[in-house]
Amino acid sequence: MCNMCGGLAEYVVDESVERQNAKHYVLSVPNMSCGACISKIENSMRSLEGVYNARANLTLKRLIVETDETVDCQKLIDLLQENSFTAFRIEENDRTESEEDTRSKRLLRALAVAGFGAANIMLLSVSAWSGATDATRDLFHLISAVIAVPVVAYAGQPFFRSALGALRAGHVNMDVPISLAVLLALGMSIFQTLTSKPEAYFDAAAMLLFFLLIGRYLDQRMRSRAKSSVISLGKYATREAVEVLPSGETRLVAVSDIIKKMRLRIFAGARFPVDCKIVSGFSDVDRSMVTGESEAVALSPNMQIEAGALNLTGVLDVEAIEVADKSFLAEITRMLDAAEHGKGNYVRIADRMARIYTPAVHAFAFLAFTGWMITTHGDWEHSLLVAIAVLIVTCPCALGLAVPVAHVVAASRLVRNGILMRDGSALERLAEADFAVFDKTGTLTDGIKMVIGSDGMGAEEKPIIASLANCSTHPSAKGISDYLKGSGSVLLSDIEELPGKGIKAIWNGKEIRLGQMEWVLEITNRQNLNEAEKSTAFAIQGGNLVTFDYRENVRPSAYQTIKDLRSLGIGSTLLSGDTQATVERIARDMPLEQALSEHTPQAKLKFLEGLHAQSGLKTIMVGDGINDAPALAAAHVSFAPSSATDIGRQAADFILTRDDLSAITFARNIAVRTNRVVRQNFALALVYNCIAVPLAILGFVTPLIAAIAMSLSSIIVISNSLRLLRGENMIIDKQTVTATTHSPTEKLAA
Repeated sequence: MCNMCGGLAEYVVDESVERQNAKHYVLSVPNMSCGACISKIENSMRSLEGVYNARANLTLKRLIVETDETVDCQKLIDLLQENSFTAFRIEENDRTESEEDTRSKRLLRALAVAGFGAANIMLLSVSAWSGATDATRDLFHLISAVIAVPVVAYAGQPFFRSALGALRAGHVNMDVPISLAVLLALGMSIFQTLTSKPEAYFDAAAMLLFFLLIGRYLDQRMRSRAKSSVISLGKYATREAVEVLPSGETRLVAVSDIIKKMRLRIFAGARFPVDCKIVSGFSDVDRSMVTGESEAVALSPNMQIEAGALNLTGVLDVEAIEVADKSFLAEITRMLDAAEHGKGNYVRIADRMARIYTPAVHAFAFLAFTGWMITTHGDWEHSLLVAIAVLIVTCPCALGLAVPVAHVVAASRLVRNGILMRDGSALERLAEADFAVFDKTGTLTDGIKMVIGSDGMGAEEKPIIASLANCSTHPSAKGISDYLKGSGSVLLSDIEELPGKGIKAIWNGKEIRLGQMEWVLEITNRQNLNEAEKSTAFAIQGGNLVTFDYRENVRPSAYQTIKDLRSLGIGSTLLSGDTQATVERIARDMPLEQALSEHTPQAKLKFLEGLHAQSGLKTIMVGDGINDAPALAAAHVSFAPSSATDIGRQAADFILTRDDLSAITFARNIAVRTNRVVRQNFALALVYNCIAVPLAILGFVTPLIAAIAMSLSSIIVISNSLRLLRGENMIIDKQTVTATTHSPTEKLAA
């Protein structure tokens, strides 16, 4: 496996510095394959005059470059080509998964071919082992060769290409000894067959590829899923907008052509292409991707709105206050990119060991070949067989399966308990986490606004309000309609819904209104408002004001989950974009360390970064909205509940398919057990090598026995991983959690 993390360069975005006229280029680099590639690409880009920053993302196979106006995209592409990397430009909101899907399908086909070849060659080998001699044995070997050559040529391509690319770049990875062992075993077997020797090792070559392709395919699938969080943002971006010309006429313009102060028209059902200021018109807008709140927001002239927000009701004329690549949506995309890049710096155990393991394998094989050449006075055939045996017996099959197999078994256990895992490395990070951060709406609460009471409403007004609320699809009206269900109905006329204000009608010759407080107040006998009053109201012309009190339902499992996390040494904080009063009301009865309100996506991200930088905490982020996506991606590990938006689900490491937050503590328990099993797997692999390598070097192991021993080590690792299936579901084994020296609360206080 490629050491994906060893060569990652540091990249820090300085948000305090606003570079004037800076340009951002997004380049796809499909043949970027390892940490050395990342280092080479970033260093070459930064050596170019006019380049401010360059960030390569191995998961996305993408390079983001920030430059001044003197650098064009073609210059960057030419420089990459000079360094043997193919590249082409893509738009930031043009994400495609076709290339990753193609790569996954190729690996799956290679796995199927290797499995087919290994099964058939093993059947032929059994016949040879059973005592077949002379012409019969040679025939079986020849048939095996006819099967093995095309199987190895096709199924070995992922390893051969990676190894060749690493050698061209001047370094080695774990695919180099794999490729060398497979090719030497195949070549030696062909030689043995053509010279009628009693032993051939076609089965070793095919079985080696089959086991290793399993791990490679699982790794590829994890990377493809990680990429989708950025890809999904594309549906919130528009490609065209309607420009309003000075003459009053309109025309379509590309989003990339929008400049500051350009006047645009946003129709109902359309998204805002860039950050805008309202010039004229009233409308309700869905800003849930910014605040995480499901309730629509009323817009009026001079108010500002972010790119990606959805216009729900009225037509608005707006003025662009920012260009597309500096808009809110582009900023969210870049924050996700940076956060995923940061995750890439997490070095997996297998990769850390590979940096020592790979050169050691080559050294052992070379020393074995040289030693036996000296001992046997130039018997190259025997010396080469010993070297092949060393390469095969030390081939990192068990090492490669130690992590992915344990993660697959753990994932199946989590799925049975309503938890989907998007990234296998998240299990290790979850076991390390020592502080939890919860979003409010849709996370600790179910996200549904419910009316729990009213002020000033008499019995005669209930059917009137219910009838008017039933004429609107607005979320607030829906809540009132549910609250007054069964209150009866009245006949209304001249019903009209005004975007951004509410709904009005005529009843018994009087105007009635339901909607924004200020608007409703116009027809009442009152002149001013109390700031503590609610935003939704009803009134009959000349009558009293009726107000409604909303509340979100706290998830039944929220309190117990936070309590259980605390018992495991994990403190919790509520972090929301909602108002202080609402947050305090939800947090009042929760065992939380603190509750923070009115936090934007940027503020949430900075809060998490501050916890890590200042207190050394490794955070669990639990959130559901688009506004939580950067924080979900930047946290040490993250969860999204079943009600989460697509972006929230794609950015999280774990997705809860049931409305039960106690799954978080269950996942923590599984993560701790999985990490323990992974460490055991590595220990088993190392013990196996400590025994097998000396025997192979001393010549006591043939390539065939080496292949069997290698396969047995893999079976032992898989069997050990299957122990994760044991145990009761949704029971927290608190004894498996190692106590920390300092509690999260103490760290926060420090």
